[in-house]
Amino acid sequence: MGTKTIENIEGQFEMFQILNENGEIVNKEAMPELSDEQLQELMHRMVYTRILDQRSISLNRQGRLGFYAPTAGQEASQLGSQYALDKEDWILPGYRDVPQIIWHGLPLYKAFLFSRGHFVGNQADGLNVLSPQIIIGAQITQTAGVALGLKKKGKKNVAITYTGDGGASQGDFYEGMNFAGAYAAPAIFVVQNNRFAISVPVEKQSAAKTIAQKAVAAGIQGVQVDGMDVLAVYKAVTDARERAINGEGPTLIETMTYRYGPHTMAGDDPTRYRSEDLDSEWEKKDPIVRFRKYLESKDLWNEEKENEVVAKAKEEIKAAIKKADGTPKQKVTDLISHMYEELPYNLREQYEQYSAKESK
Repeated sequence: MGTKTIENIEGQFEMFQILNENGEIVNKEAMPELSDEQLQELMHRMVYTRILDQRSISLNRQGRLGFYAPTAGQEASQLGSQYALDKEDWILPGYRDVPQIIWHGLPLYKAFLFSRGHFVGNQADGLNVLSPQIIIGAQITQTAGVALGLKKKGKKNVAITYTGDGGASQGDFYEGMNFAGAYAAPAIFVVQNNRFAISVPVEKQSAAKTIAQKAVAAGIQGVQVDGMDVLAVYKAVTDARERAINGEGPTLIETMTYRYGPHTMAGDDPTRYRSEDLDSEWEKKDPIVRFRKYLESKDLWNEEKENEVVAKAKEEIKAAIKKADGTPKQKVTDLISHMYEELPYNLREQYEQYSAKESK
């Protein structure tokens, strides 16, 4: 009896898709209402972000960036979801989700400074974003709190957060969803299932067939989406946002995606746990190639337009890294003074010692 119940639940979570691997519309009824200009803007953002990823990897290898988590392969999941938001919505990102807060308004040079661990990289004045969370899953409980705050203030906005499949194995994941569900808070929980967390296959993380079905236990909406299909991701988040601001509670969205690079640039070797055949299989699903085919069929995209985006991205990245390089270096006294409004006696002593050293 119990096994049949589980199978019935799992059968309800079929992957939602609009655009197939060949760039063909397979679900006309679900097609979002986007103008030609909006479709082009989505493509612009994905191409730009792919170049940003390539350049960031290069800068990391040169020692000019610090911590960096590659994003290639996840552009549709990241940017399709962000594009569905209102400027006043809140984004609580994980460490791989810097592109979303850049497109939400964070200056590119500050994204580079965040990678370097500089406090200026965490200053997002006037933007409804939090700093990328390094602790796996901690942003889930924080999002529940931000969303409840929005509800109590009567705001018609949502709080959206992102984690990977590994984050869905954390206690904070369940606690945050349960809290948000209990209070019908306007939250959207996006789990970008790139299949391996740091290195453990998703099949070994959970006995559940999908991550989306975990929404059932929290009493909230759950949907699994083709995370390589930018239109499907956009539509799923648009619908989730509409439900949230109408008081219908949070949604868990599992985007089926793939990171082409390592987990981070800090020594991870994906060849130790991923096969060439699997990499090749997912490369055929590339979100940019797929969307390019669709736009080209509508005469909305061509090689010239793409080259313009690539050139613009390279130019702006060059300017941003130069501005980051020109930012005054962080000092020990900066760390101390930014941590406390009033320094305890032991830190006052240390502050004075470091202040004397830095003034020489």
